[in-house]
Amino acid sequence: MKTFNMIDEAFKCENCNKDVGKLKYTARDHCPYCLYSKHVDINPGDRKNDCNGLLQPIGIEKFKDTYKIIYQCEKCKKLHKNIMSKDDNMNLIIELSKIQ
Repeated sequence: MKTFNMIDEAFKCENCNKDVGKLKYTARDHCPYCLYSKHVDINPGDRKNDCNGLLQPIGIEKFKDTYKIIYQCEKCKKLHKNIMSKDDNMNLIIELSKIQ
């Protein structure tokens, strides 16, 4: 069973260079502007993955009453999923939904 360590922190996106603020209702785990993430966790929030590659958004899947963004790490090629955030760029979410 995965453990969840709540880390909601601001960061500068390494893909689009925008400043990203805290999410404030759960842990911020990707950029709301370009949807990229970073491969830093083994379990959510543990910061124990030494890959540190950029996670490129490659698709969307339905999850309960929301959606998950499907990522592929540009460095190690592993797949990863994150729940979309309320402030995510919906135009990009729609574009990703057309890929499948």
